[in-house]
Order: sequence, then C-alpha cells, then structure tokens
Amino acid sequence: MDYALILVIFLGGIILIVKGGDWFVDAASYIAEVSGVPKLIVGATIVSLATTLPEMLVSAMAAIQGKIDMSVGNAVGSVTANLGLIMAVSVICMPVRIRRGDYLLKSVLMLAAAGIVAAGGREGAVGLRPSLVLLAVFALFLYENLRSAHRSMRCGGAGDLGIFRPAPARREIFFQCVKFTAGAVAVVMGADLLVDSASALARLAGISERIIGVTIVAVGTSLPELVTTVTAIAKGQSALSIGNILGANILDLTLILPMSALVSGQALPIAPVSAAIDLPACLLVGCIAVIPAMVSARFQRWQGVALLAVYGGYLFLTCRA
Repeated sequence: MDYALILVIFLGGIILIVKGGDWFVDAASYIAEVSGVPKLIVGATIVSLATTLPEMLVSAMAAIQGKIDMSVGNAVGSVTANLGLIMAVSVICMPVRIRRGDYLLKSVLMLAAAGIVAAGGREGAVGLRPSLVLLAVFALFLYENLRSAHRSMRCGGAGDLGIFRPAPARREIFFQCVKFTAGAVAVVMGADLLVDSASALARLAGISERIIGVTIVAVGTSLPELVTTVTAIAKGQSALSIGNILGANILDLTLILPMSALVSGQALPIAPVSAAIDLPACLLVGCIAVIPAMVSARFQRWQGVALLAVYGGYLFLTCRA
C-alpha cells in the first residue's frame, strides 16, 4: 500500500472522527440543554465523555491489536495536546476569572491521575493496582459531577430558576437519537481506520508507533475537543471550554489506560523513552495549566503562552528521541 492511499485512509478516519464527534456532541449537548444542567457540568461530563470517545476507541483498538505503544501514546499524548495546544489557545484568546470551587477538585483529580500514570511509567508498566486507583479517581470525578449537577438543578439550574423550557417534540427527540447513534458509529469506524493507517505510516516511514501515537494520532483524536473549544470561544462560553478540557483529560487518564489494560489482558508496558519524555511532559503541562489558576482564581494569557512553549519543546524532543 503506497503513501497516497494510506494518507487518504488516515484523513478519512480523522474526518469520520471529527464529524461523528460533532454529531455526538450536538446530541449530548441537546440532552443537557433540555434538562437545564449548568454549562460547567455539561462540559465536564456529557461533552467530555462524547469528545473522549475517539481517544478511548483508538487506544482500545490499538491495545487489542497489540500496538501498546500507540495505545499508551494516544491516551497520554491526547492529554498533553489538550492542555499544551487546545487549552493554551482557549486561555490566550479568552482569559477568564473563575470560582476556585468550580475547578479545584477537577484540577486535583487530573493532576493526581497524571501523577499515578507517571509513577507507573517509572515502574515500567501500568498494572492492576494503578488501574484500580485510576478507576477510583474516575468514580470520584463522576460522583462529584453528578452531585454538583443535582445540587444545581435543585437550585434552579445555577441561576436559571424560572426559565420556561418547553417539552421537546417527539420528532426532535428521535432526530437527536439518530444523530447520537450515527455519530457513535462514525467515530468507531474512523478510529479503526486511523489506527490501521497510522500503523502503516509508521512502518513505511520507519517511525516508531509511540511517536505516531503521541503526535499525529493524539492531535487527530483531540480534534473534537478543539472543535468544541473553538465553538465555545466564539460563543464566549469559557466555562464550557475549560470544563470540557479538564473533564476530557481526567477521562483520558482514568478510563482509557485501565480499559486498554483490560482489553489487552495484561499490564500496559511503558517504554523507557515514554516514561522519560511523554509522562513528565503530561504532568508538567497539567501543573502549568491549573496550579496558577487555583492560586490566582483566573486563567491568564501567560499560562497559554507557557503551555504552547512547553508543548513545542515536547514535540521537538519527541521527534529527536
């Protein structure tokens, strides 16, 4: 198979993932909108689950096919891309003051998950015990968001009390269900094409699957987050943008890696170069993204610039490794 055909398949996979993710997000957001759930909770749960689906399926399929480096690289690389590229753009375009209480737990959980994975990298694998701890972090994240959503809805949707929401028409519900299903199918097909074509590209170019996973595949599967973030910026919805990124990162680390270990039937081995470069970079951009914001109660432009600089340096080191 020549480069041209592989590139066509690769781009086709990305298009299916992006378009399918777009349909999936629209349908999920519609459900949240008619229920009156606050935008921060929507971003950190429903939209994050929807936009994380590409990474989840790509990593799972890579693990099933024995491409462990791509599976781990995609999960960790997606977090680094989400923070170092997508969140950086969001913060540079729209710095925002925040309430610490809305972001503190999510920030702590994201850094804790990154720290657990980095510790696993030093051990050479993410085994059963770290996987269980990561799943416990995910359970805590989900519980806290459901509790926050319930509390906000009891208070009238965080300031939306008294707003009349007409009952959705059956036709609209049916249409959104079809859109939701079609989006999921498109993402599954796109993920399969993306893994196969990325592996073929790596073999033909003599590039390791790890580098393909943490760069091209990671950025490709993060496109739904990028689309969501750009849309949120255009609409001035910074809470949705940042909430989506933080939630997606927690899911990337606490769901994708344990699930990949489960489907592969073994501990996920982590290559020394990944433990030395990929995992520390993920933890570093996480610290830059959230720690200053938790101290100053705002996301600032200099954080975005720093994130882009670190991400650029990370890509440079990755390509030279």
